[in-house]
Amino acid sequence: MMTRTGEHTMENEKQKVLIIEDEEAIAELERDYLEQAGYLVEIAGDGDSGLRRALEEEFSLIILDLMLPGVDGFEVCRQVREKKNIPILMVSAKKDDLDKIRGLGFGADDYITKPFSPSELTARVKAHLARYERLVGSVMQGRAAEQRNRIVEIRGLRIDKDARRVYVNGEEKTMTNKEFDLLTYLAERPNRVFTKDELFRAIWDMEAVGEVATVTVHIKKIREKIEVSTANPQYIETIWGVGYRFKI
Repeated sequence: MMTRTGEHTMENEKQKVLIIEDEEAIAELERDYLEQAGYLVEIAGDGDSGLRRALEEEFSLIILDLMLPGVDGFEVCRQVREKKNIPILMVSAKKDDLDKIRGLGFGADDYITKPFSPSELTARVKAHLARYERLVGSVMQGRAAEQRNRIVEIRGLRIDKDARRVYVNGEEKTMTNKEFDLLTYLAERPNRVFTKDELFRAIWDMEAVGEVATVTVHIKKIREKIEVSTANPQYIETIWGVGYRFKI
């Protein structure tokens, strides 16, 4: 079954992962561990073939290296995210926070720095796929359920939880899955201050793995979409030294 954005439901179906990685030994090691964990895995050795396969074929998750021959990982991520909302796990030997911020800004769900243990990679893949399955399932159930409490409206901001759409003064704003989840989580709990760690655990469903800097990047992207002035936000307020609060 196809969804509106081009993903397939994963119920009663073995999950399929695409690895886009030009270092053959690394790609094969990742494949071996993921296959042992029960996933179907395919490899693309460059950005051009990886992008083509990601757009034309159906995958449950993409593991994407940044430094690729041909189209680089940033551009692959950007083009895939325009068409699909499946999880994208970005991988790089670069430790520069700017690369992490840039990758997450293009729509990646997570960022892992080489070298990493195959077990850590498998853990992150499992966590993202489990969350994505719950997301898809909740959307399907929500459409069949009663509509009460499925719309959040605050000062011109309208969040349609069933359709997973966000409007500001009637204009629709495109959100990635994580941006939508984070905005909705905060909007449904106004005036409460959350730390980055609390938001990371709530939205990414992970504690020991991942980077809480991911939260900062996603807040920045949300503000760019919903705030009139990101320097003086009317919705999501930064509480310096603590975290974030949705103002009501």
